[in-house]
Amino acid sequence: MSQPVTLCVPESWDGASLDLSLSDEGAVHSSFQQLLQEQSTEELELQELTPGGRENPAAGRTEDWEEPEPRGEHPDFSSATLRIVASMPSRTIGRSRGAVISQCYNRTAKLRRRSSRPPLHQISRSARPSLRQYDLELDTGHVEQEDTQSLLVKELQTLSSSQRSHMLQAMPVSLAEKLSLRQELGGHRSTLRKPDRSRRPLSCCGQLKHDVLIGFRSLWDGFLSLLHSLQPWHHSLKQIGGRFGSSVLSYFLFLKTLLAFNVFLFLTLLIFVVATQAAYPPAAENSRLFTGLELLTGAGYFTQTLMYYGYYSNFTLNDPCTPGDRSCQPGKGHLPYNMPLAYVFTIGVSFFIMCILLVYSMSRSFGESYRVGSSSGDFAIKVFCAWDYKVIQRRSVRLQNENIRTQLKELLGEWQSKSRPMSLCRRLGRMVVLGLAWALSLGTVLGCVVAVYYFAEHMLKVHQESQARGSSEARQEAFLLVLPMVVSLMNLVMPYLYNLLAAWEKQESPVLEVYMAICRNLILKMVVLGLLCYHWLSRKMGCSEEDKCWETSVGQELYRFVVMDFVFTLLDTVLGELLWRLILEKKLMRKQRPEFDIARNVLELIYGQTLTWLGVLFCPLLPAVQILKLVLLFYIKKTSLMQNCQSPSKPWRASHMSTVFITLLCFPSFLGAAIFLSYTIWAVRPSRTCGPFQTQETIYESGKTWVQELEKSSPNITWFTWIHQHLVENTFFLFFVSGVLL
Repeated sequence: MSQPVTLCVPESWDGASLDLSLSDEGAVHSSFQQLLQEQSTEELELQELTPGGRENPAAGRTEDWEEPEPRGEHPDFSSATLRIVASMPSRTIGRSRGAVISQCYNRTAKLRRRSSRPPLHQISRSARPSLRQYDLELDTGHVEQEDTQSLLVKELQTLSSSQRSHMLQAMPVSLAEKLSLRQELGGHRSTLRKPDRSRRPLSCCGQLKHDVLIGFRSLWDGFLSLLHSLQPWHHSLKQIGGRFGSSVLSYFLFLKTLLAFNVFLFLTLLIFVVATQAAYPPAAENSRLFTGLELLTGAGYFTQTLMYYGYYSNFTLNDPCTPGDRSCQPGKGHLPYNMPLAYVFTIGVSFFIMCILLVYSMSRSFGESYRVGSSSGDFAIKVFCAWDYKVIQRRSVRLQNENIRTQLKELLGEWQSKSRPMSLCRRLGRMVVLGLAWALSLGTVLGCVVAVYYFAEHMLKVHQESQARGSSEARQEAFLLVLPMVVSLMNLVMPYLYNLLAAWEKQESPVLEVYMAICRNLILKMVVLGLLCYHWLSRKMGCSEEDKCWETSVGQELYRFVVMDFVFTLLDTVLGELLWRLILEKKLMRKQRPEFDIARNVLELIYGQTLTWLGVLFCPLLPAVQILKLVLLFYIKKTSLMQNCQSPSKPWRASHMSTVFITLLCFPSFLGAAIFLSYTIWAVRPSRTCGPFQTQETIYESGKTWVQELEKSSPNITWFTWIHQHLVENTFFLFFVSGVLL
């Protein structure tokens, strides 16, 4: 009958055998499947020779090993799913600990002997290998696990340390078994490596150097762990992602990104502009008193402070030479600081660095989203590989459980949305509905723009008339709040109208529904902001004789828009989430909560950040206001989300949403603000009574004037003048750099 033959790895692997894992389930499963088929064929022949096949003990043993039809057991599963199930440890060699250790022993013995063996198909049927010696779950009493483990330890001792470590790591056994094997191997050295008896103990200096290196390594690891623990809102983000999914989490990650950009912009302006001007304040003192109304209007006491453009000087700070002092020596004294040049160059360099950061973030997000975006194998990864076995705390385990469950819902939601075909009539009806919805949305955008334009012109005339009549300052500041309130109210109401249009469209894909809402809200906000920019630049023509510093007026207007946007966001959170939840639970008696509107909240963030970038030139401390606003928004939105909102009714993954958010922040928002500021610097004439550029025709002229003075004072640096003339003033280079970055 069959002669037992030890199952070994084919000799053709030779050099690659050291790199292959012992848990290579595909190869092991294929070899066992081949052996099972041959064993079944052998037993069928025995049954043909013996009429009473059931009396043959061998036939009774192999009855449990009959392999089912490939598609009979699970007819609904695909071939890829069956391959994954077949490669699991329960279907291959991992059925018993003794079989694993025996197989590892055979592999190590094979590595040592390097003996050759003919393939299975060249061996006669009587000499082919049998599975009886493995006794997989048939008769475990015949397997002496302790003896096999001792043989395995002896074989591992004959290998080198690297081969031994590689095999121990790749063994398909538990960590406790690996620890036991390492402890048994701990007192032995490899026989392939001769012990170095000439090695002496370290000297005093060597031991000190070793201790210092170990200490520095421990300090560095501790510093990295501290940095990881100091990441803002780390646990809060994990809690939000586990409970509400990646779609809601993408909003908070986007808020965190905006916070980082504003911190960078604020620190740059604080160091090079604000702190320097604060060290050398102007001679004129602020005669107005602080009343508290300035926190809303930005006027009054804040007008003659570091908050706005008109406070900054138009001369060189810390200049050792005064215009009337002929005995001055320019080489002595402190280094002069040109405030107009520092003002424009700090803003320009900050925007250039921010553009690079935005492009880098967008490219990295594109790479991650489109690499992760394919969901062909995500089901198997989430089911078999998603759990982190290092998590032991009850709270962390619960968060991870919720996170995995939400991700599986998102994957199933995407799969269901893609597997629903549409008929021709349904497609035509969908196109008609989409056309009507877009016509209504664009019509409302046009109506809002016309209304804002005429209302802004009317409020400008009312403000000028109130100044001419000599109205009180509080009344004039109250008039200034009307336009920001109207625009913020419009931005609050219009998204709900677009939600009604989305409900009428009945989009099956939640991702497409969010994209539609983002596009409609973005068109409305960007068109209104473009109209307001035109209105603000035209105000320099209508300034009165008492108020000729139009830059400060524009900065105050942008400050009011930022504050009103924050106030109406709070109102939306209270009325749209808290009050609606109370109505659903107390009055309507429904166990339902409002869902978190991702499109509206993200567009609010982009709108507020655009206002900040537009106002940096006129209000250098506006990024500080935006930082405070974002921090408060995070905690307010998180609290409202946990208390008032529910998980999305259609769970969906947001693998591409972060990319979309960064793209919208870069192109419509940052690019529009950069164009507005560039036009102001190159083409608009500054005020004659305030600001660092009051003696120049344009803000850009200050840079040219400084370069000309530098060339006259130091003829040896003509190369710097050449760089300014051919790189800064040359429009082709600017367009080329813009094309590369965009």
